[in-house]
Formats: sequence, C-alpha cells, structure tokens
Amino acid sequence: MQQIEMLKSKIHRVKVTDANLEYIGSITIDEDLMDAANIIEFEKVQVVNNNNGERLETYVIKGERGTGIICLNGAAARKVQKGDILIIVSYIQIDLESARAFKPAIIFPDQHNRLPS
Repeated sequence: MQQIEMLKSKIHRVKVTDANLEYIGSITIDEDLMDAANIIEFEKVQVVNNNNGERLETYVIKGERGTGIICLNGAAARKVQKGDILIIVSYIQIDLESARAFKPAIIFPDQHNRLPS
C-alpha cells in the first residue's frame, strides 16, 4: 500500500513567550494548544519562524495549561526572539486511500496564544 506524508497538525501564528538556552532542548507548548492541535508530548514538530525565516525540527514538551507558553529551549533558543511569530506543524505517514479522507487539526490562536472562545 502506498504511503504518503501529509500535514497532521498545525498551530498557526503563535507568539514566542520565552527562549531558554540552558534547557536540554525542545519546544514547550501550552497543553491547551497541544490538545486542540492534536499534538502529543514528545511528538516531532517543525517550527517555522515568520520573523526571520528559520525552520527547525524538535520535539514537544507540555507547557502549563492556559498560560499561552511557547518557549524554545536549548539550541533552538538561538533561532528565535521573544515576540517572534511561529507556525508549528507536525506530519503523519498515512496510506494514500486513508489520506483522501483525513482532515488535519489546524488551530488559530489569538495574539495571546489562547484559543478563541
């Protein structure tokens, strides 16, 4: 069966709230945003920085629910500045027939990284 890679989850335009160079590595994301975007802890994600064009891959760590936290950790902290706007995406390997019916989870948080009511 033919497999393809396609978009699974997308958090569109969130603001970096912190960058922690001393952490081992990863991106910390508010757990509310993770749930809404169908992203789980330790899942691989691609991070695209709209401010400087940087793209990087890392894994997700749960951030405190309801805080709006988006924190790049470790070496990734050098690729962002507080206030930068990011797009965070993950992908899925899926068979072609299933892919035709698959719908990715795409969310659009507000300027405070909160989900619209």
